[in-house]
Amino acid sequence: MGWLHLLVSMADTSPTARMTYGGYLRLEELLALQDGPEGYSPLPSNDELHFIIVHQTFELWFKLILRELKEARALMELEKIEESVIPMVVQHLERVSEIFRLLADQWKVMETLSPQDFLAFRDRLGTSSGFESWQMRELEVLMGLKNEQRIGGMDPLEHMKKLASQGKIPAAALAGFEATTQQPSLNDVLTQWLGRTPIHGSFPGHDGDDDVVLSYVSNHLQVMKEHGERVIEHMVSIGHGEESTLRPRIEAGIASAEQFLLDDGEPVRHRAGLLFIESYRDLPLLSWPRRLIDSFVELEQSMLLFRSHHARMVERMIGRRMGTGGSSGVDYLDATTKYRVFVDLWAVRTLLVRRDSLPEVLGADFYGFASDTSDYS
Repeated sequence: MGWLHLLVSMADTSPTARMTYGGYLRLEELLALQDGPEGYSPLPSNDELHFIIVHQTFELWFKLILRELKEARALMELEKIEESVIPMVVQHLERVSEIFRLLADQWKVMETLSPQDFLAFRDRLGTSSGFESWQMRELEVLMGLKNEQRIGGMDPLEHMKKLASQGKIPAAALAGFEATTQQPSLNDVLTQWLGRTPIHGSFPGHDGDDDVVLSYVSNHLQVMKEHGERVIEHMVSIGHGEESTLRPRIEAGIASAEQFLLDDGEPVRHRAGLLFIESYRDLPLLSWPRRLIDSFVELEQSMLLFRSHHARMVERMIGRRMGTGGSSGVDYLDATTKYRVFVDLWAVRTLLVRRDSLPEVLGADFYGFASDTSDYS
């Protein structure tokens, strides 16, 4: 009898039991959150309501971004990542990239607020600052932004602890932030994964792997040098420079490549793996790894677009005024557009050479088909 009653209850289609759109989304609660802090008076004007809704929407999207990036990190944190897992990671990263592109466009909605309209309620923000968005700071840490890369070496965790001690952010938010700082970042797990890249069919731990990787790096640097000589000869022949001015620039590029790929003469394996994937990206086995690398680059690019649009919106709104939180305002925001988390993924592009200049891949059958560099053109 008890089970029958339960089944009847589960199948209840009465008006009071039916799930509604508003009930599923908890709209009543959600739409009651735009009146400002408790006791806020007078109620927000139309312009201030617009300001609040835009920023609340940002925070809702940040919540999803954090979930997506944590899922991606969990998948890449495994010591052995199956090929079938990589498309799942790519999907998480691509979703976040699309979200950031959407958020970049959302600043255009803010630009409908004139400077005078904003000044009418700016003082009501007090000393609040976008830097206090613990979700934004956490996703930066989750991606792998280091404190020493930040303007002035600011430590967001210490700042959040201070706010929590003042009752300005919830304890659960601080706990989540601390947990993220203690775990590997996305850049960490990406670096570890790149370090396991098979280079000419050789894996870390294989007999002779160090020699294989060193030979690969040395050969690539030699190709770069030969290419540099051809560039100098060509530029001089068409009258676009003198060898005395061109050679130092070419040689400086080679020296930079050596520093990138070698550490005291020993190859940096994760960078060699990255260069191998980018150089031989058309090999079937490297198709999804290359796609994954592109997804990380796209992620950072979309975030930089978001930051750039933010800075321009603020400059349009308040010019070069000091920020409400005491920052330098636009100057601070412009400086954040220079942040790079996945530094190696951007730097490796300087080292690439033409496909028809690349040496053949050893053990090419391992990667899906026999290697003939002429096939890549």
